[in-house]
Amino acid sequence: MADVLKKSGVRDEADDVNVGSDFYEALDDRVKELVNRAVERAKNNGRKTVKARDV
Repeated sequence: MADVLKKSGVRDEADDVNVGSDFYEALDDRVKELVNRAVERAKNNGRKTVKARDV
């Protein structure tokens, strides 16, 4: 699967610290897990739309 996050956005959010290259992959993996759980929750509730409440 492709990267979900943009590195520039992560760097901007990290403010005054450097971001290690391994951090991007780990964060991207966590985001994918979160999205997959939200999709499952939406499906379990009979919806085809993922909403903020699914997070």
